[in-house]
Amino acid sequence: MKRVKIQQVLPLLLLIVACQPTKDDTAETESKVRPNIILILADDMGYSDLGCFGSEISTPAFDKLASNGMRMTSFYNAARCCPSRAALLTGKYPHLAGVGSMTQDFGIPGYRGFIREDAPTIAEVLAPAGYNTYHVGKWHVGDEVENWPKSKGFQKDFTFVNGATSYYNLWPYRKGSDSLQMTYNGERFRPEDEDFYMTDAFSDYAVKFIEEDDEKPFFMYLAYTAPHWPLHALPEDIAKYKGTYQMGWDSLRVQRFERMKELGIIDQGTTLSGRSEDLPAWSELPDDEKEVWDTRMSLYAAVIDRMDQGIGKVVKALEAKGELDNTLIVFVSDNGGSPERMRNVSYPTDGEMGSERSFPWYGAHWANVSNTPFRYYKGWIQEGGIASPFIAHWPATIPKGSMNTTYLGHIMDLLPTSLEIAGVTYPEKVNGNPIPSATGKSLLSVLSGEDVSGHEALFWEHEGVRAMRKGDWKLVANQYEIDENGWNRKIEWQLFNVKEDPSELKNLIEDNQSRADQMIVEYEEWAQATGVISPQAFFDMKAEWKRQRNEAPAPKF
Repeated sequence: MKRVKIQQVLPLLLLIVACQPTKDDTAETESKVRPNIILILADDMGYSDLGCFGSEISTPAFDKLASNGMRMTSFYNAARCCPSRAALLTGKYPHLAGVGSMTQDFGIPGYRGFIREDAPTIAEVLAPAGYNTYHVGKWHVGDEVENWPKSKGFQKDFTFVNGATSYYNLWPYRKGSDSLQMTYNGERFRPEDEDFYMTDAFSDYAVKFIEEDDEKPFFMYLAYTAPHWPLHALPEDIAKYKGTYQMGWDSLRVQRFERMKELGIIDQGTTLSGRSEDLPAWSELPDDEKEVWDTRMSLYAAVIDRMDQGIGKVVKALEAKGELDNTLIVFVSDNGGSPERMRNVSYPTDGEMGSERSFPWYGAHWANVSNTPFRYYKGWIQEGGIASPFIAHWPATIPKGSMNTTYLGHIMDLLPTSLEIAGVTYPEKVNGNPIPSATGKSLLSVLSGEDVSGHEALFWEHEGVRAMRKGDWKLVANQYEIDENGWNRKIEWQLFNVKEDPSELKNLIEDNQSRADQMIVEYEEWAQATGVISPQAFFDMKAEWKRQRNEAPAPKF
């Protein structure tokens, strides 16, 4: 065997060694190619309120993300603000995160009103794995400082802590309300710019964090207050829409319905639900009332329009850094359009609607349009309350212009999706203590274009309303049913086939009692395992909480 002299191979060996990355170099190289993640959440926006989901509202930024990415048409939220946010952040049913209701602490595990320690957020999992983590926008999953984003894994934040406020300032909207709070990197922030407008501020800080980002990948949770009341909108945005809504809610629902069928958002055979029985026909209104309602919906459209403009800024910031193709952007809404009408505000209302000294809402009248083609609203468990428009954009992985109409997804799926694409494992323990597993499922396969089915079953409970979906069947028990006499308390189970009847117009429980009974058993098993309490137990608990604060007790069934 011929021997090779060390002098002959040494230069080659040294070159090979020099070209091998060190451990730190490898980590840096991997961190650069891992994708950025931006999760965008709208507040109280209905299923049909984006152009790419059938709306007349101008949303070119969202529409472009959809045309270059994927829309999903069977994606769900958790029925209301706080539970949806807790589910998004923790990858769990909201009760497992401690936020089965709102931010009141009822003293039992599923209803603490803040994210529990045994439910780590996406930021808490990604930050130790080398991600920069940013929160921008509304929080509403813990009012106390120890539950703010800074304590939940976010390294930078520009945060509105509470649930709703003026878009221009932090004036409390009810007498006796706590002072509303914003934070910038954990420190109290007070708007001082006379041109401050909350939606623009959120968009601008999102851009700021992107521009300042170093070579690490980043995770950003961008949660707008738009289009939650009060509908404060800028004059130039309102002007685009004033007069558009003189057609009225009845005609607009039909217009959106037909457009949704054209786009493939809903099947051709879908039936449009009727106008809610307690609402007047547009044709019955006098002209002066039509003028007021046209203004209200113009404000709502303008608020969404301004949010879309902000998303355009975020996309441009990513493009400028060459990061757009390597960034997963996901957009969803936290619940359906809201029927809320705030009558007891102490906020000044002597200004023009949409201005700082006004407190407008658009009511069930237009929320019924936002949730086309479905029945009901935010807080209900019908599709009008829990169906979210879903857009995902990631050119490196998602087929351009794709649409998935079959995958059964949920807002809690965004944590496992984020962890899988980042190559990060969900922890088994926090501070040495075992924690429950995430209940969401990664969406990576469906985003990649694979034919997968999603969750076998999904469950809901929020302040006494309950539901379960299994395959094409959906079991529902509301707090209220609506007829011409208004909202009537009713909690009996109903059963719908949402593939054949997505508008939930035909209650099939009498002809399918055995199926319903089996689903009720499964629901009760889930409720027990998840820390969900019965409707009456919840109302009793809330009544006692109110009594302790000298408020009127909640009504009983």
